[in-house]
Amino acid sequence: MHDESPRRRSPRAAVLTVLALFALGGAGYFGWHYYAAAAPEQAAEKQPPKGVPVTVEKAASGDFPILLGSLGTVQALNSVTVRAQVSGQIVRLNFQEGQIVRAGDLLVEIDPRPFQAALAQAEAKLAQDEANLRDARTIFERLDKLAQQQITTRQERDTQGATVNQLTALVAGDKAAIDDAKTQLSYTRIQSPITGRIGFRLADSGNLVGPSDANGIANIQQVSPIVVVFTEPEGELQTIRDALAAGRPAVEALSSDGQRSLAKGELSFVDNAIDQTSGTLRLKATFRNDDGALWPGLSVTTQLLARTVKDGVSVDENAIQQGPDGLFVYVVKPDNKAEMRKVEVAGNQNGRSLVGKGLQAGETVVTEGHYRVQPDTLVEPKAKEGEAKPATEDGPAVSQADNKRDTAEN
Repeated sequence: MHDESPRRRSPRAAVLTVLALFALGGAGYFGWHYYAAAAPEQAAEKQPPKGVPVTVEKAASGDFPILLGSLGTVQALNSVTVRAQVSGQIVRLNFQEGQIVRAGDLLVEIDPRPFQAALAQAEAKLAQDEANLRDARTIFERLDKLAQQQITTRQERDTQGATVNQLTALVAGDKAAIDDAKTQLSYTRIQSPITGRIGFRLADSGNLVGPSDANGIANIQQVSPIVVVFTEPEGELQTIRDALAAGRPAVEALSSDGQRSLAKGELSFVDNAIDQTSGTLRLKATFRNDDGALWPGLSVTTQLLARTVKDGVSVDENAIQQGPDGLFVYVVKPDNKAEMRKVEVAGNQNGRSLVGKGLQAGETVVTEGHYRVQPDTLVEPKAKEGEAKPATEDGPAVSQADNKRDTAEN
């Protein structure tokens, strides 16, 4: 029977085992560190590149008005200063400041007594002269018969005939004096010659007034209808003539800042000459002004409708950019890359530009964010607030309102 004792491991084998374990651990650590660091880079390489964020809209098609803008001043269609045509004392004023008066309304009464007396005197003079004329005619007829019988001379008859003629003329003068006295008396009752708004009272009851008064008694402005006088550059003359050839062009009056519409009317007059000093043409537009929005002396902005372009292509005016070779827009292609497109602008109105050439309706253009865009730049389109998102390769257009509604439903 033999005793077997366990074999002893050699020191060299133990050392090799320890070194092998250290080597495996180091390799695992460095391998993990390398792959952990490389993973984000590989993930980033797999993500699609991000585009430049821009705001876009689709070119719209529709009727586009060509308007000529200017500044104008409201003027009364007629303005009348109420004056006394005879001298006298005001006994009554029959109007209130600022009220609307009608043509024929009695406004002012002047003391009529001196004029009534003058009329009575003229009528009395007529009665006296008519009596003298009747007597003279009777005498003439008697002398004429006697002259035919050669009882009196023809000279005496002819002298009496001259007296009849003189008295006839005197009676005619008396009648004219009566007409004048009646006219003077009628001037003591001053009536409104037009319908309009009366202004400040410039004379009071008890004041002495007359034809020589510089200020008059009051002023009346006809405000319905009313006119606006404005100017346009002489270069627009042919455009205005073409518009007149098609009828009376529409004109809109807006507040001086152009933010609020006041009234709509039509062009009623074009001056017969161009002002060589300013190079402008004066025009006049007439408005009904039933609501009284236009006031004499008010400064307004005017817009004259020169013509309307049917089915015109328009974009936000911010989409139009100025380059070294002229005007252009950035068109977003289906792959979301920007294309620089030259365009011609035929007009601008209310923040919109009418594109005469270079763009089709429905094409998507950049309206904001141009400063980071170059030709073939990848962009990330975003619609304006409240507008539809542009259609892309990923799907159809969706409005922001639809997104909000979907979010609420979820």
